[in-house]
Amino acid sequence: MTRSAKRAAIILAAGKSTRMKSATSKVLHHVGGRSLLAWVTDLARQAGADKIICVVGEHNQDVRAAAEGLGLDIAVQEPQNGTGHAVLCAKDALGDFDGDMIVLCADAPLIRAQTISDVFDGLDGGADVAVLGFVPETAGAYGRLITQGGELLKIVEAKEASAEELAVTLCNSGIMAGNAAVMYEALSKVTNDNAKGEYYLTDVVEIARGQGRKIAAVTAADPDEVLGVNSRADLALAEGAFQSRMRAQMLDSGVTLRDPATTYFSYDTRIAPDADIGANVVFGPGVSIAAHAVIHPFCHLEGAQIGEGALIGPFARLRPGTVMGEGSKAGNFVETKKSVIGKGSKINHLSYIGDAEIGENANIGAGTITCNYDGFNKHKTTIGDGVFVGSNSSLVAPITLGAGAYLGSGGVVTKDVPEDALAVARADQVNKEGWAKRYRAAQNARKNKRT
Repeated sequence: MTRSAKRAAIILAAGKSTRMKSATSKVLHHVGGRSLLAWVTDLARQAGADKIICVVGEHNQDVRAAAEGLGLDIAVQEPQNGTGHAVLCAKDALGDFDGDMIVLCADAPLIRAQTISDVFDGLDGGADVAVLGFVPETAGAYGRLITQGGELLKIVEAKEASAEELAVTLCNSGIMAGNAAVMYEALSKVTNDNAKGEYYLTDVVEIARGQGRKIAAVTAADPDEVLGVNSRADLALAEGAFQSRMRAQMLDSGVTLRDPATTYFSYDTRIAPDADIGANVVFGPGVSIAAHAVIHPFCHLEGAQIGEGALIGPFARLRPGTVMGEGSKAGNFVETKKSVIGKGSKINHLSYIGDAEIGENANIGAGTITCNYDGFNKHKTTIGDGVFVGSNSSLVAPITLGAGAYLGSGGVVTKDVPEDALAVARADQVNKEGWAKRYRAAQNARKNKRT
C-alpha cells in the first residue's frame, strides 16, 4: 500500500543536445523504434503518475511539440541553470499537487518500471526523499552517493569530490523522488555556489537531511538501465543494451532465435513461444507473431501481424497493415503493404501485394503486382478464396477476382473476373518464321559497312 494516492513526474528535457551534432534534439532520437522522450513518458505512466510535466528550453521547440503530442504538460527553463533550477521551473505547472513526485531524465530510456517502483517503495518505507543509484564498471565522472548506515548522506559531483569520496562505487543516476512539498522546500534553499555556477538537484539531499528528513538510496539492479544518451556513441550503446535485453527476453519466453546477435527488435515486438526467427531479421514497430510461425533470414517486418504457422521470407519485406493468416506464406523477395492474406494463401516469390484482400487458399504466382496507385489515389484489389493467379500478372485496381477464378500468366487484368472463370489478358502469340535470322544478317551487314 502506497502512502499517497497521487504521483507526479517531472521529465527534464531542456538540454541543448550539442554533443549529438544533430538538427533534431537528442531526446527525439530513437532507441528500439521510439524516441527517448516517449520511453521516459511511458515509464512515468507505468509508475502511476497522475500528472507529467516536461521541462523544455526555448530553443528546442521540437521537444515541446513532441511532448505536447504525448499529452504532457510543459514548463520552460530559460536559461538552463542546472537540474535544480529545472525542477523549480516545473513548480507552477504542478499547481496545488499534493503527493510524491519523481524527477526523470528524458535522455535515459532504458529504466525499468520495477526499478521506479523500488524508488517509490523507498518512500513508502518512511523516507522523505529517495535517490536511484547504480554501480558501473568505472565510476569516472559520475556523481557519488555517500551513504552511512543505510541512509544517504549526500551526493557529491565528481569534480568536487575528495579522493575518499571518489573511491565510492555507488553513483548517481539523476533520478530522485520525494514528497513534493519536502523537495520544493529544500530546492528553495539550493544555491549555485559550485564549480559550474548551477543549481544542483543533488543538493536537496544534504539540505533535506539537515532539516531532519530521512533520505534513502535505492540501487538499480542493472547499470545499463541508467545509460544516458548525450552523443551518437551513447545512442548506439543504448540501442545495443536494449537489443540485448530483448534478445534475452525472447529466448527466455520460448522463441527460437537462430542468430540472436543479428536479430533486431522494436519496443513493442510481440512474438509467441515456438515461433522461429532466422538470422538478419529486423522488426520495426507494431509487429506481432503467433506460435509456430517461421521468419526466414533477411526479412524486414513493420506494422505486421503474422498468424500461426505462417512462413515469411527469406528476403521478404512486410510493411504496415499486413496481416498474414494462419498457415499463409510470403516468400522470397515478396513485398506487402496494407493487405490481408487469408489462411493457407501463398505468395511464393517476387511479388508486390499492396492495398489488397486475399481470401483463403489462394495462390499468387511469381512476379504478380497489384497496381494500386493511379498517381493520385490508392485502390483495392480483392482476391477470393482458391484463386490461382498466373505468374507475371498485373492486377489493375480497383478489381475483384471471384472465388475459384484462374488467371493466365503474363496478363494485365483490368476488369473483374467472375467466380470459377478463366481470365486470359494477353495478346495472341504471333510467330514470324525466319525473322530473327534476317534481322541478325541485316545488323551484321550494317556493322561491317561501318568498319
